[in-house]
Amino acid sequence: MRIDQATGLLGAARQRPSPNHDERPVGMTMDLIVVHGISLPPGEFGGPWIDALFTNTLDPVAHPYFQTIAELRVSAHLLVRRDGDLVQYAPFHRRAWHAGASNFAGRERCNDFSIGIELEGADHIPYDDRQYAQLAAVITALWATYPTLTPDRLVGHADIAPGRKTDPGPAFDWERLRRLLG
Repeated sequence: MRIDQATGLLGAARQRPSPNHDERPVGMTMDLIVVHGISLPPGEFGGPWIDALFTNTLDPVAHPYFQTIAELRVSAHLLVRRDGDLVQYAPFHRRAWHAGASNFAGRERCNDFSIGIELEGADHIPYDDRQYAQLAAVITALWATYPTLTPDRLVGHADIAPGRKTDPGPAFDWERLRRLLG
């Protein structure tokens, strides 16, 4: 798996550009990877809804839940679907809008210095084997491309927004991911 450092794009990913990203603050170093979990509607997998949310095209009448989130302007850098397919919404060197109000090691605004990777899933539904394999491959490629990203700076959304977020949830097996990462 290869990341083009000049463009910040992952060659193995389908590119689905989101407008919801911008430049990182001047001098800001990427040094955190945040793992998220998402399903739209909640608890359902597949379909176009995550792409639609991250590209500001979510139809608020397509599902009652969408009325509560259709106006959000959010994105992640990358999505790992249940079947392991990869979708990239923002180049890794840009600031995606994935973390919201957040804090890591006393630093606020984690979007400024992190990469956000979404897993298609839900807190209490086990993630798929293919997702773990792809996530480990992506993280390994990120570490190889961006030396400021290190194994000790890999967290879940819940770790940087406790009380506000719970993902990737108790169904996510951190030990399994760490074993795959070696």
